[in-house]
Amino acid sequence: MNPRGNPAPLAEARHRHSLDKRARVLTVLATLEKQGQPLTFAAVARAARVSTWLTYAPGVREHIEAAQLRQAHTTPRSATGSSPSPLSLRTELEIARQEIKDLRDERDRLQAALRHQLGQQLDAIHASDSATRADELTALNQDLTRQLQEASSENATSRARITTLEEDLTAARTSLRRMIRDENLR
Repeated sequence: MNPRGNPAPLAEARHRHSLDKRARVLTVLATLEKQGQPLTFAAVARAARVSTWLTYAPGVREHIEAAQLRQAHTTPRSATGSSPSPLSLRTELEIARQEIKDLRDERDRLQAALRHQLGQQLDAIHASDSATRADELTALNQDLTRQLQEASSENATSRARITTLEEDLTAARTSLRRMIRDENLR
């Protein structure tokens, strides 16, 4: 809103400015078409100093598309006016195939280099973690080995004690049997 509160003059000014830009686009379009310049939406917008959006707007777009069609129908196929020979087409096709092959090879080389570089970066990031983890696992392994040796030693001691107790029990039973037999004989 303007300071006086009446929006009509602003709306009218915007409408006049819009009509002026559309007229400028159509003038530039006609000029470019006469000059034989390639007609693209971006080229027309650039030459008319308007946004590309405006060139796609209804009422402008149709004019540009019609001019593009006229230009496509009037543009000669080649400088000599004749169509390319089958041999030249085959040659161009072979050149294009070779370029595609070269580009694919380059892409594969770049992908391999990128994989290698990313692997090195990951190794560098995780190298300190791996060393720390290896130290932790080594310490844990040594602790478990010590515990196993202690348990084996305790096991051997317990077996020896069991053997001794079994021998003492056998001797006590034998002695008790003798005592009972001697008491019964008396």
